[in-house]
Amino acid sequence: MSDFAPNARFSGHGLACLRGERMVFASLDFALDAGGALLLLGPNGSGKSSLLRLLAGLLKPAAGRLAWNDQPVADDREAHSARVHYVGHHDAVKPVLTVWENLRFWAGLHSPAAGDALTAGALERFDLKRLAEVPGKLLSAGQKRRLNLARLLAAPAPVWLLDEPTVALDRASVKRLEADMARHRAEGGMVILSTHAEIDLPGAAELHLNRFTPAAPDMALLAGDGEDWL
Repeated sequence: MSDFAPNARFSGHGLACLRGERMVFASLDFALDAGGALLLLGPNGSGKSSLLRLLAGLLKPAAGRLAWNDQPVADDREAHSARVHYVGHHDAVKPVLTVWENLRFWAGLHSPAAGDALTAGALERFDLKRLAEVPGKLLSAGQKRRLNLARLLAAPAPVWLLDEPTVALDRASVKRLEADMARHRAEGGMVILSTHAEIDLPGAAELHLNRFTPAAPDMALLAGDGEDWL
């Protein structure tokens, strides 16, 4: 079960990512406290998307560990899955399901009893209520993006991991997302995101991934404890 603990800390220590035979980044450390935000910066190929997937538990690092309140994430994988919500840059919309059904699925995973209420609230917040009965295959790119972001409210989790969240959004939708991120942080949540667009994220720390790009793979580094990361 996820919780928005006021003293929570999410951190990574000595993280490394290997893609094929290329070391994308190595010796990467970060720490984020409740209410904090971290903006991932760097050119294409620097590993922003890979890092987000690694933090979500979808990618195993070549080395390093993740920790929650200084306890290894590997000690409780189920708890980590419940505390993070990852929205990638590809829209995970089931084309044959309606907007309501797509969102209700995620809400039901979070809270079967409150699923309908969570779904209704998320649809309202992301201006999708009038599209509730429309199949996913008929949505525009912007509508699909809003549907994916609405999952953040339908299935609440302390840590939001967002990969290029503003893609295909109009300015009104971006402002709505900015307000939701501010509200999430005010409640003790965390936001980690990558974007090439301007976004209002007050007080966010910056992590420049190109600073962690090694000249060549370090085989001693790869002999570390990445197997037990998650």
